[in-house]
Amino acid sequence: MKIDVKTYLVEHDLTVYEVAKRSGYGYTTLHKSFNKRQTDATPLNIRDLDALARAQHVQMWEILRDLESHYMN
Repeated sequence: MKIDVKTYLVEHDLTVYEVAKRSGYGYTTLHKSFNKRQTDATPLNIRDLDALARAQHVQMWEILRDLESHYMN
């Protein structure tokens, strides 16, 4: 299964730039991660969840629950 991070960003009115700016993570790092080809072993990492959570001022588990419920392919 793969997580559709791009759709998540669009539906939450976010860009990689905004996530990077709000979370404090580097744009290049997040851009590469969000646009990389996902494998079954590594669909998303903790840093990515943390960046999305910080950008939206929510807990990481809330992001994970939302991704698992609505953005799994």
